[in-house]
Amino acid sequence: MTSSVETLTGLERRLNFTVNSEEIAQQTKARLVQMSKTVRMSGFRPGKVPFSTIERNYGFQAQSEVLSDAVSKAFGAAVTANNVRIAGEPKVDRSESQPADGTLGFVATFEVYPEITLKDLSTLEAERFTAKVGDEDVEKTVNILRKQRANWVDANRAAENNDRVTIDFAGTLNGEAFQGGTAEDFAFVPGEGRMLPDFEKGVIGMNAGAAKTFDVGFPEDYGNKDLAGKTAQFAVTIKKLEMPVLPEVDEAFAKTLGVADGDVAKLRSDIRNNLEREVAQRLRGRTKTAVMDVLPGVAEFDLPKSLVSSEQDRLAEQAKAELASRGVDVKNIPVPPDAFTEQAQRRVRLGLIVGELVKHNNLQAKPDQIKKQIEEFAQSYENPGEVVRWYFSDKERLAEVEGMVLEQNVVDLVLAKGKVSEKALAFDELMANSQN
Repeated sequence: MTSSVETLTGLERRLNFTVNSEEIAQQTKARLVQMSKTVRMSGFRPGKVPFSTIERNYGFQAQSEVLSDAVSKAFGAAVTANNVRIAGEPKVDRSESQPADGTLGFVATFEVYPEITLKDLSTLEAERFTAKVGDEDVEKTVNILRKQRANWVDANRAAENNDRVTIDFAGTLNGEAFQGGTAEDFAFVPGEGRMLPDFEKGVIGMNAGAAKTFDVGFPEDYGNKDLAGKTAQFAVTIKKLEMPVLPEVDEAFAKTLGVADGDVAKLRSDIRNNLEREVAQRLRGRTKTAVMDVLPGVAEFDLPKSLVSSEQDRLAEQAKAELASRGVDVKNIPVPPDAFTEQAQRRVRLGLIVGELVKHNNLQAKPDQIKKQIEEFAQSYENPGEVVRWYFSDKERLAEVEGMVLEQNVVDLVLAKGKVSEKALAFDELMANSQN
């Protein structure tokens, strides 16, 4: 077998190679002989079908299969011999001019991975985020837990934020009712942001049994285009008004949260530990995002179009799946891959750089790192041992964790070698804007 590689443009290459036609003929005949032992045809006993009949009926199929296998094998050998790293799927065709020696000529067109020259990581400037869990953050969490376990009692006063109101309402736009604008015995808590701001504001101050009509403005980006940016009128009647009575932070309360002996100090300690674990996880996520944002600046190179195209398709399918999960009928909604070109290019570039850093710095995820990461995940659950076993029982789940650890190794390398500035975040800011 002979082969040669030509450079076309950029990362495109053409590989010329040959396969032995005599071997194709021999292997085709051998395959037909093997078939003759078991093939069934009307009018003949098994194993007694004339070879000429088998050749006439199955010769083309057998030759195609043998040739396909031979081309695949020859192409792989040629790629190895020429030390080519293929990016994406190659296109293989018969050569327009066949060799004079009787071999069969083929030409494969494909892209190769770029040669990546990494700059010194010390040139990168990245942020490392920090945050602390204070006593006040623990108390805020305690109060959230108390609100989640509130008892609701009738309130003989006007509605306030954090009360629970049960209402009937009917909305109209220019005097006409609209879909989804009417409900009975609808309960919600003003102040939680579940309803539009004007709606919550209109209910505040009303007593049980009171009725009122008020305007509600819909935002410009509201999901229903018929209502977006418009002002509707809502007639509201409060049928029930309840206020929350929060449980005391005592032994009984602690027991409801899993502290067997009801020790309130232990409850607060557990809450602090959980918050610190969550804060550490979110800080890693924020810092990782910051590092990955600057990492593309460590190298300049051409991107394989095939990889970008594949990533565009994947992102488009992901977007459609997300819409479908929200109940949107995506059958007639076009989600063009071209809309994700910039994002796809960035992801491909980042992936290639990360791969290069891993290769040159031996940053592959170690078994003990994977185990440690899984054990850390498990600490958030009631039965950590079961969670650990769940991860280790599935190769795909383990692969996901391995990818996370690998990326964290890259982040740690950049933070160790780059120019790092620390940015302190308030606890509330961090918890409200997680970037895991």
